[in-house]
Amino acid sequence: MSAVLPNGPVYAAGAVCWRLIDGKMNVLLVHRTVYGDVTIPKGKVDPGETMPQTAVREIEEETGLAVALGVPLGESRYSLGNGREKVVQYWAAEVHPAEIQRSTFVPNSEIAAIEWVTIKKARSYLSYAQDVEIIDAFAELADRGVTTTFALIALRHGKAVTGSSWAGPDSTRPLTERGVAQAVELVPTVTAWRPRRIVSSTATRCVTTVAPLAATTGIPIKRTELFSQDAFEQGVADVRAGIGKRIRSRKTAVICSHGPVLPEILHEIALATGSTFGLYIEEASHLDIGSFSVVHLSRENPSAGILGIETYRPSV
Repeated sequence: MSAVLPNGPVYAAGAVCWRLIDGKMNVLLVHRTVYGDVTIPKGKVDPGETMPQTAVREIEEETGLAVALGVPLGESRYSLGNGREKVVQYWAAEVHPAEIQRSTFVPNSEIAAIEWVTIKKARSYLSYAQDVEIIDAFAELADRGVTTTFALIALRHGKAVTGSSWAGPDSTRPLTERGVAQAVELVPTVTAWRPRRIVSSTATRCVTTVAPLAATTGIPIKRTELFSQDAFEQGVADVRAGIGKRIRSRKTAVICSHGPVLPEILHEIALATGSTFGLYIEEASHLDIGSFSVVHLSRENPSAGILGIETYRPSV
């Protein structure tokens, strides 16, 4: 997902950063120096970036805050002065006290000030109607009490050598050069949600797929037969137990598994959270190699159901 085509849309990404101040929901607005307006933190996609990467980078550049993304809030589309369309993707992003203390913001040539305001005030302060629509989408989550979230990231392993060309057991098939490239490419996108756990099938192709992520984050890989294809095909995999443990922990986790197992993983996430079944579950579970779906759940009340799903595919 590159930044722009010569005459195509201009892509950008940002987030509604939020925190509670004296028990009241507040969101972060930025006062831009050049434009003299008030808006939600956002910025253009750099070449080679994905939208989640852009959102995290731009928020830190504009506000000094290093955040993890939460639930997707939708996108804004509007025309620029030169006639090109601008497409901006937004997420929610909770800001913790420690992140406030570490903020590096100082007024600069791009951002004159940052301001925490209530949702009601944000609606009147914002300079653009499309920004108000994004705040309204966030307000719906706040009204439901499901703004604090975690994600289960269901990942299909990268491209592996074929079974017909591999003399050893199927579980030991390694990644191809393309598969290794896919494993490296997913790291900066997945880290936008700041995973706390990495869980993998014991198969070599799965463990190798998450190895670059583990090396970057310092999170050890937990290998388990609960999500392995061999155990699944033998009827002894306990996907339900594995998903139940991940939901009880209420921590963002990456789960690397196999094409035949992923539909069962998404099915069990839906069952464990009382979610309504639909085509969105099916589409999120049928992943190409190296692809992943991010399933967003309420940390306070996982039984509120799936709050959103987004799917990402590799460029290689």
